Amino acid sequence: MSTEPETTQDAEPGTPGADTAAVAPEPAGEGVDRVEDEPSGEGDASGEGDASGEGDVSGEGAEGSDADGGTGTEGTGSAEGAAQLSEAAAELAAQRVERERIERRKAEKRTPIEAGGKLSGTAADLLAAVRAVESGEKPVATAFRAPEPAPREAAPEPVRRPRPTAAPAAPARAAAPEAVAAVRAVLTGAGAPEALAGPVVAVLGEGAGDRLREDPWQLLRVPGVRPEQADGFARALLGAECGPDDERRGTALTVWLLEQAAVAGHTALDAPALTAALSQRSVPDPDAAVQGALAEGEALVFQDAPATAPPAPASQDDAEEPQERPVRVLIGLERYALAEESLADGLARLMNSVPKEDGSAADWEREAASAPRSAGELIRTAAAHGLVLHTGGEASRSEAAALLHAARALGLRGWAAAHTPGGRDGFAERLARQEPADGSTGGPATGAATVAGLLSGAEGPARDADGALDLDVLVVLDAPQLDVETAAVLAESLPDGARLVLSGDPGVLWSAGPGRVFADLLAARVCPQAASRTPDPGPIGELVSGIGIGELGQVEAPGKEVVIVPVRDAGEAVHRTVQLVADSVPRAIGVPAEQTQVITPGHGGAVGTRALNTALKERLNPGPGRFGGFDPGDRIVHSPAPGRALPGRVVRADAEGLHLDCSGAPVVVPRERVEQTVRHGWALTAHQAVGLRWPAVVVVLPGDAAAALTRPWVYTAFGRAERHLSVVHGVEQALPHAVAEVPQKPRTTRLQALLKAQTPTAD
Repeated sequence: MSTEPETTQDAEPGTPGADTAAVAPEPAGEGVDRVEDEPSGEGDASGEGDASGEGDVSGEGAEGSDADGGTGTEGTGSAEGAAQLSEAAAELAAQRVERERIERRKAEKRTPIEAGGKLSGTAADLLAAVRAVESGEKPVATAFRAPEPAPREAAPEPVRRPRPTAAPAAPARAAAPEAVAAVRAVLTGAGAPEALAGPVVAVLGEGAGDRLREDPWQLLRVPGVRPEQADGFARALLGAECGPDDERRGTALTVWLLEQAAVAGHTALDAPALTAALSQRSVPDPDAAVQGALAEGEALVFQDAPATAPPAPASQDDAEEPQERPVRVLIGLERYALAEESLADGLARLMNSVPKEDGSAADWEREAASAPRSAGELIRTAAAHGLVLHTGGEASRSEAAALLHAARALGLRGWAAAHTPGGRDGFAERLARQEPADGSTGGPATGAATVAGLLSGAEGPARDADGALDLDVLVVLDAPQLDVETAAVLAESLPDGARLVLSGDPGVLWSAGPGRVFADLLAARVCPQAASRTPDPGPIGELVSGIGIGELGQVEAPGKEVVIVPVRDAGEAVHRTVQLVADSVPRAIGVPAEQTQVITPGHGGAVGTRALNTALKERLNPGPGRFGGFDPGDRIVHSPAPGRALPGRVVRADAEGLHLDCSGAPVVVPRERVEQTVRHGWALTAHQAVGLRWPAVVVVLPGDAAAALTRPWVYTAFGRAERHLSVVHGVEQALPHAVAEVPQKPRTTRLQALLKAQTPTAD
């Protein structure tokens, strides 16, 4: 099983002779959906996979041929977009406080975890270093080796902070003009674009010019710069002294490959995979390059036992000989290593802490008995354990709502956290349906928040004197979307004795950020698991349930709940998609265009999100696009931070910026941030759509998307529909092949081994 990031497989080996003219940052704001754009399988299979009758929703015929849409991700974002919006800044400030608590615990608790231990210590630079690297303000080496003091905030007061109503850009630290001028001179002297001067200073700091002269491959730290471009710059700057065996080159490429692995979801790489990728980049001695990065503190090495045990000895003689325990050597960046270790520590603390005294077993049993079967099982499980995994589809959310209702009846403070405002609002409606008509339910208030809002303090409960969330039960919805860093902060935010329920569908796509937290916890079996028996209703639920077990069969859809629209080429795919959204679905199903969402595998190409959004805007909201290509009424998706996608609509534009309405919350995006953080949103990728649902969904599968299809991608895309699903089908047998034989692309992580080392395996 290869753990090498895709970017190391398709790229050409970088050599010092590469062209310098191409050294420029790639388009910004396009790294959010990188995971699903990776090819994941071949498109050959036999057998038909139609889910329903073919044709238009309205019964019209369809013509078409081979689609020509692209699925590749373009760019990784520009350093010039380092300024964060106030919502993201609030989240960062809250996470900084929680990272302090993580470091205190790790510094003072080297013995087995004791329940009820208080946090202490004075470490405050972990999150500041992580975010400095993430925003481009500092390179990895200096950020973790000698962090500058970060502004400290007072401990959150035990009162709920108001929810922000807008998101202006946080003021970015302006680079000194002389530093930019010095870097510009170095760049232009080597034939590189002077436009890179600002991003280089933002990443390398005030002494960026001298650092580039000493080590030209530091240019590789700038987002969007690729190895062949950095090699060309180094050759132009160093001349005859430049060579592929330069130690500086080997170290820089090692760090770059680990960063690209994180983009693909890995928290570490197997040492053989890393050295193989270095060899592809023309590094003569990959082992020496890795050792150099380790010596410089740019990376860390870990030795973990493999997931599978060695085979039993073949004979008694063999059994008498001592067996060496196999060891798996992993190389990773420090930020993800600390996050995984802190997450394992926090989860073990919750599992080992005695749940809060909140009623007798008879009281819990009474609440469980009064709930439906699956909900009752979840309530019984959560009653006795600090950490519970709850698996199920969309219908299983009613069980999580029943758990919070029971917790409230027992006097507990319960909250739910979803990854999107739409998920939050939908779950809040479920909670409201659990309340009696007369509103007579007593006990503490329950509610729903977004994960980002919960961690930033903009939503959810207050914090206690120790900085922990003031609650007793937390249900995290769409748990597969938790990346390792967010999960670590979330676990450390909970007080001893709290109950954490991670609830989600294991069949959907994993998080956009590094890690596979929910899948690792399920595989480790260190805590109880409650599986929902509540099926998703209707033909769409039946279809998606079959996909989850690798079967794509026909379903009865008397109300045209599922319709297949075959196409032959890219042009027809775009035409049929626009026709479905603008005419057929509203006329035949009764769902208006503004409640119909298009989902396609990637951003680029003839049938990617860009092409589809252009065609849909022309039909549904034509306009000149005076403000960065946007007009009032345009559907958009706003990405305030990597991995977060907030659908919304353009309200207006003025000197302050682009005014958006995202799920009822007004957001203002400054003019300089629009290109990097806002896209048109009539068509999304599956990763952008995770955690959201619409009355009608049109899934577009162009012919050249076959290699990008996986079972989780199809499961996720099809499962976004509530009442109606149309599939614009141009991949022929690649669709049933992907459902039957192409699983999620594997990720290399350490969490499962860390959890097993700290906790016993659950029965």
